[in-house]
Amino acid sequence: MPQKVDNPVAADGAPAESSGVKSARRAVDLIETFAANDVWLSLSDLHARTGFPRSSLHGLLRTLLEAGWLEADANTARYRLGVRALICGTAYLDRDAVVPFATEALERIREKTGFTAHFARRNGTEVVYLETRESQRSTHLVSRVGRTLPTHATALGKALLAELTHDEIEALMPATLTALTPNTITTLEGLHAECAATRERGYAAEVEEGTLGVRCVAAVIPYRIPGTDAISCSMPISQVTDADAQRVGELLAETTAELGQQLRRAGIR
Repeated sequence: MPQKVDNPVAADGAPAESSGVKSARRAVDLIETFAANDVWLSLSDLHARTGFPRSSLHGLLRTLLEAGWLEADANTARYRLGVRALICGTAYLDRDAVVPFATEALERIREKTGFTAHFARRNGTEVVYLETRESQRSTHLVSRVGRTLPTHATALGKALLAELTHDEIEALMPATLTALTPNTITTLEGLHAECAATRERGYAAEVEEGTLGVRCVAAVIPYRIPGTDAISCSMPISQVTDADAQRVGELLAETTAELGQQLRRAGIR
């Protein structure tokens, strides 16, 4: 009579369950590698970026390609994200109850200010853009939806970090912060000072810290504690004064406070 096998072993000698989990983790890492690069990647590129064995990469690429998560260029043997990534990303937005309310607020802000408005959510040390309404005067009508930026270099991120305590920020953020421009804050001391200023005035602000030529203000939507979502307004520095930016910041603080009440009345948490 055959004996029961309690710990099946995969072909590479690892327990089958452990091997399956490793493969799943590697598939996720591969998708995130593609998401972080805006170029077509070859097997050699992926090996260099991930360190995964070439034999494993062959199987993972084939599986992801067949499932529609990747597209392949037969002429160059290179890959990029496929349409399934967009479908699943869109499904996240479609199922988020906050997005329709936030979109209406963005429309009002754009109408009142004439500038581009963004709705974003903090994910660890990054902010993820969930909705954007471009200024009609914008020279680049490219949505940021789904893109990420570091919290310390954006008004959105500072507004959300200001929701945390000093110790929570210390535990979350690295000791050295990456500079996106010469104006980006790169020390925790400077970040704490910015968060303190944000709490005092009711909105966050930055001038050319994330993008040269652009200044932003942002305010948290107060429907969760600590806040997870925020709305910002991006303004060309050539078109606004400090007083203009202050007025927009105060408008955002007022708008997000109203939006927070609206979400709580709707039972959205």
